[in-house]
Amino acid sequence: MLGLTEINKAFEMLSDKLIGWGQDFIVMLPNLLIAAVILVATLYAAKLSKGLITKFLPRISHSAALRDLVATLTYVVVLLVGLFFVLEVLNLQKTVTSLLAGVGIIGLALGFAFQDIAANFISGIIIVLQRPFTVGDVIKTNDYFGTIERISLRTTDLRQPTGELVRVPNRKVFENALINFTINTMRRVDLTCGVTYDADLDEVRRVVLEAMHDMPHLVAERKPEVMFTEFGESSINFDLRFWVPYERQLDYVGAKSEAIVRIKRAFDAAGIVIPFPIRTLDVPEQVLERLRPPQPKPQDAQDSASRSGLAAGSVE
Repeated sequence: MLGLTEINKAFEMLSDKLIGWGQDFIVMLPNLLIAAVILVATLYAAKLSKGLITKFLPRISHSAALRDLVATLTYVVVLLVGLFFVLEVLNLQKTVTSLLAGVGIIGLALGFAFQDIAANFISGIIIVLQRPFTVGDVIKTNDYFGTIERISLRTTDLRQPTGELVRVPNRKVFENALINFTINTMRRVDLTCGVTYDADLDEVRRVVLEAMHDMPHLVAERKPEVMFTEFGESSINFDLRFWVPYERQLDYVGAKSEAIVRIKRAFDAAGIVIPFPIRTLDVPEQVLERLRPPQPKPQDAQDSASRSGLAAGSVE
């Protein structure tokens, strides 16, 4: 009998619990319906927001990576906001608080664990927004020189003139000095040369400028200049400076090569000499005396002649 009594009590407790859950479900039924409507509306709003961002953001930024990032973040934020509303309607405020606390703790832990990745990520966003360079620009940064092929949210990809692809972390690009050779659309070429000391410098300047007169692809607003810079060891040196339109490295090295050919041809025609390196050695007289071979004494010379005469007579 005792066992049956305990079983009956257990069944009564279970039935009371089930009845209570059923009553709570009936009471919460309107809230569940509202929560379901909010969830469906949230999904639709998130999808709509992502589509609008993807459609209109290209008018502001040309970076595909930034557009995808903003669209994804917008989608996630709208979903989170809708989820929090759903939990509030279902009277699960404690769950919302726990979720927020958990997200904060997880974010803090991930921030410490992946701080380098986060720094590159944030630097990439700033680079995309500020746009100090774009794809196709020629830049130099962190001792790397090349053409930008891709700008992602983590790295900047450079193609060096010799063909190597270098992926520079965005944090280093953002923190260190950077030279953008393309942003001004033109670049100055500095060409150093030298002439002999007996050359007429006015004639040298005239010949060089005439050689550059009809050279193609020069910036018309910037005239070539010849500046004599120093008295060298075997020549008087000068710099030829001229500007060329610049979009790629070939524009620079090609113009410099053409200028060298023209100057050499013009100097040959005008009889102007580009000297070889010359070294003049000044040796003290005391050192020269030591290096000279010893001279024979007069008596030694007579004895040597006598022996030569006797040897000749014996032969006869």
